[in-house]
Amino acid sequence: MRRRGRRSAKACSSRTFEGTAREILRVALNTRIHPLGALSFDPTARKGDPDWRVLYVGCGDGGSGESRLAMRANPQRLDTLVGKILRIVPDLSEQVSTSTVSENGRYRIPNDNPFAAVRGARKEIWALGLRNPHRLTWAIDPANPANKRLIANSIGLHTWETVNVVHKGANYGYSLREGTELLRPDNTTAPLPEVDKIPVQIGDEPTEDVVTPTYPVIEYGHVPGGGDAVGSGFLYEGRRIPALRGKYVFTDISTGRVLYADYKEMLAADDGNPKTLAAIHEMKLLWKDPDAGAAAARQLFDSMFPIAKATYRARGGKTGVLPGRALVSGEGRADAHVAVDGSGELFIFSKTDGMLRRVAEGFVN
Repeated sequence: MRRRGRRSAKACSSRTFEGTAREILRVALNTRIHPLGALSFDPTARKGDPDWRVLYVGCGDGGSGESRLAMRANPQRLDTLVGKILRIVPDLSEQVSTSTVSENGRYRIPNDNPFAAVRGARKEIWALGLRNPHRLTWAIDPANPANKRLIANSIGLHTWETVNVVHKGANYGYSLREGTELLRPDNTTAPLPEVDKIPVQIGDEPTEDVVTPTYPVIEYGHVPGGGDAVGSGFLYEGRRIPALRGKYVFTDISTGRVLYADYKEMLAADDGNPKTLAAIHEMKLLWKDPDAGAAAARQLFDSMFPIAKATYRARGGKTGVLPGRALVSGEGRADAHVAVDGSGELFIFSKTDGMLRRVAEGFVN
């Protein structure tokens, strides 16, 4: 992870970075998958707040949690950084009285982090037990900005995709849980045990202390009508699509499905009961193919997949199918994500066809 220095107006318009860079944190991974995937500052924090210029980092498990080797326990181990959400202060001159300098001397660690006083634990950890929390976003009540939640979308293994409300010190179960089920050593799932506890682990062996896992507020399966990999998500507070206000909009990456859940239901599902989940609703997309001719009408689609496929071909795609494949999407991946601009309006970008599209009420244009 590198922190960029300030840039001049000239440098901002240049195609070549002309500022300075400083390495802050380096994490050793076990494989080439699930690296550091998300960086997020609390957008409501103001000078003097505990979160002022404090960075939240989503760190994947590096593929360790699905291994049959000893590294399988890494997302649960408090002495590793993988499979965690970290909380640090990148600027050594900030939060000086309420933090300590890291071992590498390049950042600070807030003293109120949940494991800062636990012997043997990495003090950077804010939450643990996540396979691949590759997207972090803040859901903020516009009427009461103090009422905010950090949301982590975490890609699952073979069974469940999840959206999680992040709590200080919470353990989300992986690699002993996937979604709202037990995860067995052979990576199959089973119902939760009657005594639903997880041992706290620091080092190679579990301790005698136990915790109750924290479960997702949204989940969907790797089944037809589900998907393969949860994408980015945002609480929509824009003006262009009134019907979506107060809804959390997200995607499944491979199938290109655009989904939403009522944010109030998500908060209600954050009750400690794994059986309580917010309902998922599916958005349909009205789109006119710009290469179909002026007389062509808009068509209704169930996902971004056919839209990305048409544009991929129009832009010179050499094969009859989209690149990649997955269990549910089959041959080809839409690689679809959502984003919002500064006014909270919704966009969809699909990496397969290299397009960014603005969403207006009732259609994508």
